Amino acid sequence: MLEAGLWGLVGGSSLLLGAVVGLWLDVSQRVIGLVMAFGAGVLISAVAFELTSESYRTGGAAAVIGGLAAGAVAFYLADLVIDRRGGHARKRSGGQQAEGSAPAIVVGALMDGIPESVAIGASLLGGGQVGVAVVAAVFLSNMPESMSAATGMRRAGARRSHVLWLWAGVTLITGVAAAVGYGVLGEASPVLLAGMQAFAAGAILTMLADTMMPEAFEHGGSTAGLVTVLGFTSAFMLSTLE
Repeated sequence: MLEAGLWGLVGGSSLLLGAVVGLWLDVSQRVIGLVMAFGAGVLISAVAFELTSESYRTGGAAAVIGGLAAGAVAFYLADLVIDRRGGHARKRSGGQQAEGSAPAIVVGALMDGIPESVAIGASLLGGGQVGVAVVAAVFLSNMPESMSAATGMRRAGARRSHVLWLWAGVTLITGVAAAVGYGVLGEASPVLLAGMQAFAAGAILTMLADTMMPEAFEHGGSTAGLVTVLGFTSAFMLSTLE
């Protein structure tokens, strides 16, 4: 359980790193969009080859279909609530957070990150050792998310110390989520574990389509498609080394 929590912190640590970059470096929105596109490609690869494929191997089609659908619907409904409470701009880099609700932005950030952390814990259960590709995917995809959000919060007038504490808290919670996910699923049947892997995959895919990819293409332009493929390829090759 402790190991899962530590790996969750490793994956989530890029949230704080991205926030630092967004707060102190004047990164253009185009660069943020392209970095986000790379992170999206990395996550798509991890979802396909580390989560969904493993879910199918142990639980079959029913676990995959049911888990993906449940994860997608759960994220969609939660995201709908967060959007209506003022968290719709949590990943934007143009300062739109000024129009939102700070608590909703925080909860939304947690909602985006927790499925990824649970996926880290689940990968540790499934193979007896952590899925390096999953951790790498979470790390690489978290940084552009927090970079974009921190840049937007800075432009919206938020204090740097406040933003740093916010993302430090989110990072800590992602580590706890990985540990809790490992502990809760430790005695689960292979079919239930497969369903939870697919659930995390469905939530992550929905998050990608809803928050990361629109921002990537809005600011990165058509080049974002090429960078997404680069991220996908990099993560896939990493997964072959395990």
